[in-house]
Amino acid sequence: MSEVTTNSPTKFSKETYLEWYELMLLLRKFEEKAGQLYGKQKIRGFCHLYIGQEALAAGIISAKKKSDALITAYRDHGMAIAKGISPEACMAELYGKATGCAKGKGGSMHFFSKEHNFYGGHGIVGAQIALGAGIAFAEKYKGNDNVCVTMFGDGAARQGILHETFNLAMTWKLPVVFICENNYYAMGTSVERTSNVTDIYKLGLAYDMPSVPVDGMRPEAVYDAMAEAVARARRGDGPSFLEIRTYRYKGHSMSDPAKYRTKEEVASYKQQDPVNSVKNTLLENNYATQADIKAIQAKVKQQVNDAITFAEESPYPNDSELYTDVYIQPNYPFLRD
Repeated sequence: MSEVTTNSPTKFSKETYLEWYELMLLLRKFEEKAGQLYGKQKIRGFCHLYIGQEALAAGIISAKKKSDALITAYRDHGMAIAKGISPEACMAELYGKATGCAKGKGGSMHFFSKEHNFYGGHGIVGAQIALGAGIAFAEKYKGNDNVCVTMFGDGAARQGILHETFNLAMTWKLPVVFICENNYYAMGTSVERTSNVTDIYKLGLAYDMPSVPVDGMRPEAVYDAMAEAVARARRGDGPSFLEIRTYRYKGHSMSDPAKYRTKEEVASYKQQDPVNSVKNTLLENNYATQADIKAIQAKVKQQVNDAITFAEESPYPNDSELYTDVYIQPNYPFLRD
């Protein structure tokens, strides 16, 4: 099956490209600043950056409805902002502040917003695959036409839970779009070293699930594949599986020097930078002037600075919050006291 690619920008409007560029630039600058703040120990714990994968966020979000659910893994900052959570709430969560999207209790890996139908941010590799199918089951049970976008990485694709979930999702024709964000390295191990099946989309074919590879460096290709998969799910025809091939420019997390990749490999992918690609499309098609681009860049810079100010000035959670939003066993005396 050939990879979904889109070479011609003419089918997409000027407005779409402007929206894509502003969103993708915001994600890039937010993550760059998060990396800097981590180095200054303003942000602690684990931190996985989305730099390089912004085309997925743009293409996916523009092809789905606001009411559609989305669940992902722990590299979640980009998709959370794309889904509508404010940069302020996201930055505050990274700071562990009470104004964060998870009240400062989730940190980098566990963003959440019921209001925006964003269900995480999950630290357990592959756990969200089954949870996403469960959300889709709930939507089908309620009788609406909402879809659940369920995202995971190439490492999670090797978990057994994927096969159990694919089987039930196809049997019950659940309205779910499974997306593997294949950035080629599960932490530090390449796809080639984990399985003889390196075309991950083929895993879905065993269940007769429509499954395709997608060029994840271009939002156009992501949109095209996503739009078709979402339409199938809304019709009641069941799930699809998209292996969206992308690349992370930074290490797996802030503690990863990424020495398992060559400089030449990273440089080759940076030549395909999705943010620059959209900017060039805007300029080459006269959709925007250099002045327009600078105005967007200034707007994004201010948004990120405002998010940092908000996080810095926000309070930490009160001690009384320790036992809220969690399940406890009431028969333990020390917890009652």
